[in-house]
Amino acid sequence: MIRHCVFIRFKPTISPAYKAELFNEIDSLKDRLPGMAAVHIGTNVSPEEGMDKGFGDGFIVDFEDSFSRDAYLADPEHRETGARLVAAAEGGIAGILVYDLETDD
Repeated sequence: MIRHCVFIRFKPTISPAYKAELFNEIDSLKDRLPGMAAVHIGTNVSPEEGMDKGFGDGFIVDFEDSFSRDAYLADPEHRETGARLVAAAEGGIAGILVYDLETDD
């Protein structure tokens, strides 16, 4: 399994409603992309102050395998939402952290 972790440092002008819209677009992809097993969305709730480096929101997508993840990355709807996330992030692409883990699940 591939766990695709995406953390975002949103511009302060981005509304909670717009964040929800973007995250809902990511979540809705699982309805049509095979191998996209689960989507987890949320705000950082760590008590370790400052450790998030400002990446206060994010999502994690679980994929059955790297082929499913790669199909997601190439998907036109994902690319469109990804571009909107970059535009909403503080500093553009510098405001997004992506980290993929391979797990035994």
